[in-house]
Amino acid sequence: MTTICRWCGTGAGELVLDLGRRPTSEFFPRLDDPGPDPLFPLRLWLCGHCGLAQLADDDEVPEQPVGIEPQALTDQRRDAVAAVREAGLLAGRTTVAEGPTPHGGSWLPDLAGLGITPAGAHGRADVVVDASFGLMHARDQAAALDGLLARLADDGLLLFGFHSLAAIVTHGQWNAVRHGHFAYYSTPTAVAMLADRGLTATDAWTFPLYGGTVLLAARRGGTPGASVTALVESELAAGVHDPGRVAGLQKAVETSTEALRRTVDDARARGERVLGYSAASRAVSLLHLAGLGPGTVDAVADASPAKQGCRMPGTGIPVVTPDDLAAARPDVVLLFVPDLLAEVRRALPAVEAGGGRWVVAEQLG
Repeated sequence: MTTICRWCGTGAGELVLDLGRRPTSEFFPRLDDPGPDPLFPLRLWLCGHCGLAQLADDDEVPEQPVGIEPQALTDQRRDAVAAVREAGLLAGRTTVAEGPTPHGGSWLPDLAGLGITPAGAHGRADVVVDASFGLMHARDQAAALDGLLARLADDGLLLFGFHSLAAIVTHGQWNAVRHGHFAYYSTPTAVAMLADRGLTATDAWTFPLYGGTVLLAARRGGTPGASVTALVESELAAGVHDPGRVAGLQKAVETSTEALRRTVDDARARGERVLGYSAASRAVSLLHLAGLGPGTVDAVADASPAKQGCRMPGTGIPVVTPDDLAAARPDVVLLFVPDLLAEVRRALPAVEAGGGRWVVAEQLG
């Protein structure tokens, strides 16, 4: 079956990552649900025309948006609002519209503190924000962006944030690819998408969250600033439009899953108790591909009440509370979201006080 680009509509492109059939990462069965859990193809395709990386398949997969916003995401949002404000881009602006925020993290409270309030359900706004990873959830990227821009006043400011494909490729973050996240933007592609709709990306900022997130400010008219030009050039040099470079993610799958499995097996051989922290989407495929289960990883803790009392999709590992994790006195805690390390060490000092150690799963490979 030919893949058609979700943005430009062409069929010219290459499959750059094939993870086989994997459980969906946003549907957590209850512990008493015997399964088996459904599996769906998970493949990444890179458009040869516009450079948009995207899911190759359109299967309907069950989803439950049950996560909660970590402190790291809150901190990045506040830093981003401060950066845009310091650049003078919010001066004189009074209304805002925001795209979907499926992972939480709305900008509205922070902007309200600056006197910028919601424009209403259908009104046009001085500021339109999609910086909480909402646009990537749209199957039809063209329709979704057009819908977002329909809310933008003629002289309005668009703020578009995304986990950069450059970071995914550079750091081998293959497990950032998941069902329901249909698009993975590089800065060159995002800038071109906006230009196709008459917007110029004038400013760009980068943040360390998830190994590299980007925020673009765009408006009608103007010229790209030095920050945009430099970031576009940097990401092109990193190979974001080169299918051979992006396909390096396939090798990273083998490297990281083997390293994780070896770490767990070695710990168990020493008689150590292994648990995990964060039932995040990126943990689902990693655990499944590594062949881990409740016989090797006793449980995964998560702060989301909606995930507690469930099990990790495809592997059957129970999801417990952070207090349960501390009470278990683990020797090893696998952390599946590196950005949470400082936060969880503060919240769960009992882990290290009891002789346990945190191991960042993504850094093993």
